[in-house]
Amino acid sequence: MSITATLIGQIITFAILVWFIGKYLWDPMTQMMDDRKKRIADGLAAAERGQHEQELAEQKAVEHIKEAKEQAAEILSQAQKRGAEIVEDAKDDAKEEGARLITAANAEIELESNRAKEVLREHVVNITLAAAGKIIKKEIDAKAHDVLLKDVVAQL
Repeated sequence: MSITATLIGQIITFAILVWFIGKYLWDPMTQMMDDRKKRIADGLAAAERGQHEQELAEQKAVEHIKEAKEQAAEILSQAQKRGAEIVEDAKDDAKEEGARLITAANAEIELESNRAKEVLREHVVNITLAAAGKIIKKEIDAKAHDVLLKDVVAQL
């Protein structure tokens, strides 16, 4: 065989090999590479979407925390106001109760004072009557009369 026939045989074999590789190996391999490229692109897009969603979720969480802190501060403020109102109400009630007790005590003091005055009047009347009876029983004598009056004054 000549070199030309061998060369032509090799060219034909090479052409059949190229055709075979192109038809049965190259197209499926290219398809497989395209599919892989698409999966990778989809994965990267999903990762970006996930990262974006995570950032949004973090922002929402920060907003919720901020709102919760504001609500807590508002509730605390309302509680402090209500506490101050309760204290003021208690002070007012205590002042009213104190005034009522003072009024009652003054009334009781006045009543006891009147009772004491009445008892004292009764004693003074009794002493005066006793002294007048003693003066009348004795003869009227200035010295004796003076001693009896001093005795009555001492008993008062």
